[in-house]
Amino acid sequence: MKRREFITLLGGAAAWPLAARAQQQAMPVVGYLAGGTPDAGARLTAAFRKALDEAGFFEGRSVTIEYRFANNEIDRLPELAADLVRRRVAVIVASSIDAARAAQAATTTIPIVFRTGSDPIEANLVASLNRPGGNVTGINDMGSVLGARRLGLLHEMLPRATRFAFLVDPNSTTADPYIEDARAAAAAIGSQIEVFGAGTNGEIDSAFAAILQKRLDALLVSSDVLFFTRRVQVVTLATRHAVPTIYSYREAAEIGGLMSYGTSLADASRLAGLYTARILKGEKPADLPVMRSTKFEFVINLQTARTLRIDVPPTLLATADEVIE
Repeated sequence: MKRREFITLLGGAAAWPLAARAQQQAMPVVGYLAGGTPDAGARLTAAFRKALDEAGFFEGRSVTIEYRFANNEIDRLPELAADLVRRRVAVIVASSIDAARAAQAATTTIPIVFRTGSDPIEANLVASLNRPGGNVTGINDMGSVLGARRLGLLHEMLPRATRFAFLVDPNSTTADPYIEDARAAAAAIGSQIEVFGAGTNGEIDSAFAAILQKRLDALLVSSDVLFFTRRVQVVTLATRHAVPTIYSYREAAEIGGLMSYGTSLADASRLAGLYTARILKGEKPADLPVMRSTKFEFVINLQTARTLRIDVPPTLLATADEVIE
């Protein structure tokens, strides 16, 4: 090999690490902010990543994802959001109303894509659904407005029930609207509903002890992130103490909950992934209308119903999207 060719080859070899480093630095970084835990939200993050894959953004190859989980400590969300801002991420994905508010308070320039059950206009996240304005847009999974429907289904399952319990996380910023919705729903069917606040494992245990002591007929669980994350504990207590319960997420019915009604959180996470990809490709949040989830799921666990000695009305079985045998 001639000396000139060797020097050229050597120079090219030395440039390869520099080129690879430059490509890595150019890779966009997405911040994923969640109030729950990684394990409990695994299905949702998987749906989010799959949507990015389908849009051409593969984690570790063409996009980096920085995950920040508050592990049910909502007070940590502002700190975690600020950390993502310091990381100079290209987009922040906020998986709850509390996460969205924390991200919004942390930056007015970095695009934010939220997924929340609360009304994003009432929460002051966006100016309007069609024209969000600013740096925020996202997916509204309608969780906060489905309380009346859930209570109606529970009453249809147990037509003789008149005294209901409602479990809500008092630490959530959505607690008051959830309580108002539940009380209005109970009044509409001429029933009573008693509210029980629980923000920790111990408080969830205490709430069930109080529900049993007061001999309430059935339980409605709010769509707070806490009860999604701790669904195993809630479902176990409801089954052990024979408390007929309706949940907001199908994931609860899948592990033994009596019934659930709500939007598909996995589908809402997929939509958030699609919006994130569009922003990475250059679109602005202000130009992306807030999407509302359209995939609703009513799931009945027939095995649990038999355990609780509940005869499920044929009308409910006929309208269920899925019956778990």
